Amino acid sequence: MYLLPTFSGALADRIGFKNALLLAFILLTIGYLSLGVFPKILEAKGLVEYGRETNFTGLRDSSAKFNILPIILIIMVGGSFIKSVISGTVAKETTQENRAKGFSVFYMMVNIGAFSGRTLVEPLRLSMGNLGLIQLNYFSAGMTFIALIIIFFFYKTSKHESESKSFKEIWAALLKVLTNGKLITLILIMSGFWMVQQQLYATMPKYVLRLAGEGASPSWYANVNPVIVVLFVGLVTQMMRKRTALFSMTVGMFIMPFSSLLMASGNMLNQTAIDFGFAQIHPVAVMMMLGIAIQGFAETFISPRFLEYFSLQAPKGEEAMYLGFSQLTSFFSSIFGFGLSGFLLNKYCPDPTLFPTHEAWQLASANAHHIWYYFMAIAFTAGIALIIYGKFVNKSKI
Repeated sequence: MYLLPTFSGALADRIGFKNALLLAFILLTIGYLSLGVFPKILEAKGLVEYGRETNFTGLRDSSAKFNILPIILIIMVGGSFIKSVISGTVAKETTQENRAKGFSVFYMMVNIGAFSGRTLVEPLRLSMGNLGLIQLNYFSAGMTFIALIIIFFFYKTSKHESESKSFKEIWAALLKVLTNGKLITLILIMSGFWMVQQQLYATMPKYVLRLAGEGASPSWYANVNPVIVVLFVGLVTQMMRKRTALFSMTVGMFIMPFSSLLMASGNMLNQTAIDFGFAQIHPVAVMMMLGIAIQGFAETFISPRFLEYFSLQAPKGEEAMYLGFSQLTSFFSSIFGFGLSGFLLNKYCPDPTLFPTHEAWQLASANAHHIWYYFMAIAFTAGIALIIYGKFVNKSKI
């Protein structure tokens, strides 16, 4: 999903953004619909037990488990076009003067989607009973199909879309961006930020459930992030409008370590639930939400301006490819962030079911909060690296 946008973005620059989005949503609709149909096909072949009265346990013990990979590939390719083309559209439709504001509006919309999606999907899945995880794919397919219709009738651009480049020219442009040392260096530095941000999905759920109990709701805690972004991204972008993109990103990077420090502090407090009147919440959960809020605030300084910076490096007609290239931050941070998360969870906050007694697990997880010290160090190191990077790039106000 995050490796392909550079290449799908280059193709989108050639075929036009509208055609690329139509292709993307066709692939996504086919992919999500196939995820819903797939278990029924397996049942018809006698490879799995599937029925409304049966708990569908997935493909773990099925000989057909790898047949799902082509479906995942379809969704991945479709999603890769979205990553590059939507941000590429913002780049095309704005000027250098209002691009930061354009990307802040874009990022606000992204987070409205993130919040509403998380808020809607869980109760919808639960309402579908045992087969909710399967039936939910029909909802996803329906939403992407609606998006397909909207794109077909309403997507317009004031700029000429296709630059009619030959594939030889596209390949030359790809090599140029892939060998751009300045952008590669920035991607590696910003991957430090995203490694920390990825822990909302990599570390936080298991960490909270293991320390605060199965009654905790990590999916709701994660929703604090998009709420903060929606509320503050426009204000922060306006506040930083006279500052360079690199300056704004650096400010955000040095806010990030404080989020990890707050997340760590929950395990060091008295472990008695805090009574807020409307609910009693475990200290680990309370401090986690505060940390996520600070992380979301840091993101408002970083993400829109990072996209703005990349878009301003793009030659005319190569906006989608360059904005797709910027997604490599998520590619690197996903690989290393999730890998590090697994190692740290096993070391400091292991699975309670692996221990003979609760006391033995408590002893093994006494220093669970040390996990967040690693991510605090990563964010701080990335911040220092960004300052050094700024010293070696040109001083133009981007």
